[in-house]
Amino acid sequence: MAWVALCFYLHILFLFSGMSSFQNNKDIRVPGATAPGDIIIGGIFPIHKAVEKKNDSFAPHVQQCVGLDESGLTKALAMINAVEIMNKSPPLAALNITLGYQIQDSCADVSTSLRATAYFTQQTCCHTESNTSTCGQPVMAVIGSSYSEVSIAIARELTLKMIPQISYSSTAVTLSDKSRFPAFMRTIPNDEHQTAAMVTLIKSNDWNWVGIITTDGDYGRSALDNFVSQALEKGICVAFRSVLPQSETNPVADINQTARTISENPNVKVIVSFAKPSHMKHLYQELRNQALTKGNNLESLKRVWVASDSWSSSGFVLGNLTMEDIGQIVGFTFKHGNMSSFCQYLSRLEAAGHNYTGNNSFLREFYNQVSNSVKTPTEHLQADTIYSVEMAVSAIAQAVASICRRRNCKTPGTVQPWEVVQALREQEFKLEGKRYKFDKGGDINLGYDVTMWRSHEGNITVRNVVAEYHPDKETFTFINHNTSEQLPELKKVTSKCSKSCNPGQSKKTAEGQHTCCYQCINCTKNHYSDETDMDQCLRCDPNTEWSPEGSSSCLPKTLHFFHWEDGFAVVLLMFSAIGILLSLLVSALFLRQHDTPVVKAAGGPLNQVVLFSLVVSFISAMLFVGRPNGFQCKARQVLFGMSFTLCVSCILVKTLKILLAFQFNPELQEVLRRLYQPFVIVIVCVAIQAAICICWLVLKSPFNDTEKFPTALLEYCHEGSYLAFGVMLGYIAVLAFVCFICAFKGRKLPQQYNEARFITFSMLLYLISWMLFVPVYVTTSGVYLPAVEMVVILISNYGILSCHFFTKCYIIIFKKKQNTKSVFRRKLYEYSSETTKSYSVFQSSASWQQSSSECSIISYPSLSMTAADSFKPVMVTNCRVCNCTSLHRGIITRHNCLRRRTSI
Repeated sequence: MAWVALCFYLHILFLFSGMSSFQNNKDIRVPGATAPGDIIIGGIFPIHKAVEKKNDSFAPHVQQCVGLDESGLTKALAMINAVEIMNKSPPLAALNITLGYQIQDSCADVSTSLRATAYFTQQTCCHTESNTSTCGQPVMAVIGSSYSEVSIAIARELTLKMIPQISYSSTAVTLSDKSRFPAFMRTIPNDEHQTAAMVTLIKSNDWNWVGIITTDGDYGRSALDNFVSQALEKGICVAFRSVLPQSETNPVADINQTARTISENPNVKVIVSFAKPSHMKHLYQELRNQALTKGNNLESLKRVWVASDSWSSSGFVLGNLTMEDIGQIVGFTFKHGNMSSFCQYLSRLEAAGHNYTGNNSFLREFYNQVSNSVKTPTEHLQADTIYSVEMAVSAIAQAVASICRRRNCKTPGTVQPWEVVQALREQEFKLEGKRYKFDKGGDINLGYDVTMWRSHEGNITVRNVVAEYHPDKETFTFINHNTSEQLPELKKVTSKCSKSCNPGQSKKTAEGQHTCCYQCINCTKNHYSDETDMDQCLRCDPNTEWSPEGSSSCLPKTLHFFHWEDGFAVVLLMFSAIGILLSLLVSALFLRQHDTPVVKAAGGPLNQVVLFSLVVSFISAMLFVGRPNGFQCKARQVLFGMSFTLCVSCILVKTLKILLAFQFNPELQEVLRRLYQPFVIVIVCVAIQAAICICWLVLKSPFNDTEKFPTALLEYCHEGSYLAFGVMLGYIAVLAFVCFICAFKGRKLPQQYNEARFITFSMLLYLISWMLFVPVYVTTSGVYLPAVEMVVILISNYGILSCHFFTKCYIIIFKKKQNTKSVFRRKLYEYSSETTKSYSVFQSSASWQQSSSECSIISYPSLSMTAADSFKPVMVTNCRVCNCTSLHRGIITRHNCLRRRTSI
């Protein structure tokens, strides 16, 4: 098997390390493997896990490496295989040049790594001097190291000679700073992308209470700082942070403390780990031991473990635990390629045994010392890291080939390391048919594979890729439908300090607490929260919305106005429509009967003007219904004011006509006759109202407004200037009052001719209704406020329609015999006779102690039946009275000679 050969190499390096430890301490070389070539590539791999720390000597000495690291040996073999493949590739074969290597063991220790680096730089410096006969071949590039702390240390030294360094697994963000590490590159993304991927995963599952475990050092500290800063931006809180020491020789106390911290935080169901695989193995065992010691079952160990690239492929960390004990492990690994070449390489090693050494002097030297082999677990074969190593070798080989096309590279020292750096940074290289290029930070950012560990019949599968993470978009892409069902399993896990606040609640954090630890309080009135765990409730729009306490949404405020569908509105609209219809019917009837005495006596053409004004007034009443708008608010009051002013001014003309016609005082009659100009009166009255309305509209016109209530909105018409509104109504009231006074004086005139009583009643009805309207309008608000004015308008209109026209219609339709000239003459003659007698008695009483012979001519009114003269009272001599009065001791003897002459 391939793993047999793998174990051979493991033992080989172990034996080589032991032998080399007895070398002279002054020798700068450290244990390693070499192969010749025209261009030498250095390699630094952690073949051992640590060095033995002994402080028994103050003199400088090489420390003993301890603890074999099988994964480190695997990476070294991957480099050897990649070098051999590239030596056979067309770019190098065509130039007849080969790559050699010098692989050193870092022992996961900075000091040991620096000794190896010093050996590489020593060879390079040797060729800068005049005497190069004793120099070995210079190292043109270095591959390594695994850990960021080691890579940072050797990068500082390699930068002095500008020897390019390509790491396959060091992810510290600081290494992307080209001002500090200009010669450093890597075939993987930096930790800033990995921590962003972890934060995105945690946020997508609604976890906000996590713990962090990391190993001390540049890698661990950098990853910790990046994760914490990115997590805080996404509202994720870190419950605890545990930093384990870099040394693996005695981490027991720190491991125990970390295990206790995890047990004391049962709400932390998600733990992010950037620790070394060995640290995680010890931690899992300690968690198990503490749980059994406390008498707890292993169920308490279950967590979601988010594994960084440092241990996400190290299945051995579970030890004797199972996935059912630990919970779930979600790992982030680098992209991997085709492993077939490396597997074939291991197979050839196994088949050939001692005979397969090729140009590998390391294998040739130590195969003779190997006699036993042990199977190595397959978990140490990390496909992502091996692919990164192969990519690094491929990049160096193609960079060297591009340089050697222009010169002869067979002579040592012909190619300078800084030229290789330039070629690596500026040129693309190919691997497995794909093109790659280092970015401005010296990284190759391919993203990450997201894995979920699986257990089947005791076998652990760590390379179960379920998704890919794309750093440029910060999103996950599922591999296929089956794997897309695995990540949603994580949503069943709850890792929060406090229970989620439901919509309608907000978080209240106590002072000094984590922002993720809070109480849930209901949103107050007119506030809402429509998502879980909102930091504060949002305010509803006070103009259009409201909400009760603990609401998850805002409710629209109910919009109120005098709707067309309202029952009361329907009734009022019906009365308005009936009023319009009746006015039109009366108008038609009066037009048809325009030559009859009743129509002429009622005013003739003046009736049509009154009826038209009533129709307009009824229409204005309809404008009080419906949702208000600017035009409607302006039109309804102005339309009513103008139409009713026209109506009342016409009625005023009629009352003046009656008063003038039956006025027996010659002096007053003469004054009234001069003032009586019907058209002038109507025009002047309407013009005054028009001036009032124009000033109202220009200075402060009515407008639609909204009154806000806690749960409702009332749309209404604001009158703009209530003073102007009052002046408009007051002006109509003055005209109505004048009509009332004039009509009241003529209330005893003959019934067939006399409208004064009806005018009196209609004007009295108008004045009373509007007097009641004012206090009601001022003290009332709400939907039905427009209905109040509408009712008053309808009362006024129907009062005039009933009193002025319905009685005439009754005579026209049902009393046709009374609608003749003869009947009018007879009634007028009878009234004239009665009036003459009354006037004579009045005159005789006034001249109590006077006797005289006097002849007075008294004129009585008559009506001209011509349409042209309908506005003019015609004065006709009705009676000549000769009074001879004598007074004898209180006895009055009166001789009246009455000669009557009546003309109609």
